[in-house]
Amino acid sequence: MRIDILSLFPNMFAPMQESIVGNAQADGLVDVHVTDFRQFTTDKHNHVDDAPFGGGAGMLLQAQPIFDAMDHIEQEIAGQVPKGRVILLDPAGRKFDQDYAMELAQEEHLTFICGHYEGYDERIRELVTDEASLGDYVLTGGELAAMVMVDATVRFVPGILGNHESASGDSFSNGLLEYPQYTRPADFRGMKVPEVLTSGNHQKIAEWRMKESLRRTLLRRPDLLETAPLTREQQIMLQDLKLEYENPDLAD
Repeated sequence: MRIDILSLFPNMFAPMQESIVGNAQADGLVDVHVTDFRQFTTDKHNHVDDAPFGGGAGMLLQAQPIFDAMDHIEQEIAGQVPKGRVILLDPAGRKFDQDYAMELAQEEHLTFICGHYEGYDERIRELVTDEASLGDYVLTGGELAAMVMVDATVRFVPGILGNHESASGDSFSNGLLEYPQYTRPADFRGMKVPEVLTSGNHQKIAEWRMKESLRRTLLRRPDLLETAPLTREQQIMLQDLKLEYENPDLAD
């Protein structure tokens, strides 16, 4: 996968050389390029923004530097990877989540456009296939949002994680929060690992994990249960959990 990022602050992306994303680049599985689109301005003072027509507060990013930066990228990748999806970071965009990350991970090429100032010249939207947001709040620029989206997406690219099941077991991947997990020692300061996890009975362990995933979701994010694709077995477990909390005397 090739990932291009258009930003006025390329130094902000230094963390992308660390951890999983950095390892993925070192292994040749992901190729991240950050382009400073200020380099493409034709303004003699290197301005990339201007006041909005009709008046108003703040400054808008101009179309010309971003269009020219995109033209440069298209020429650079010609014959190597498809143009792919172009994602504009914008508070009005589609809310980013795990499903969106999995969707983007299927692409060979992604381009992120990081805004700044008050907003964009509307014509920039003609370049994009997606408009995305981390949530209902405003950041000073799109750089942090782009890094979050890249990090979440790259985890689903085949070969990135050492264990192919790691990403599929994450919270939200199946519509639920992840079950509790433990490692050695089995008894730490009197806090013991549930016996089922040391029993060696894989069927019982799977059942416990499924139930605890449902329990954690019910207690912390019950809204997820409205859309989670629950199996018949999970639906029965969920009903038992609800009864358990309505009638504590029924608890195991």
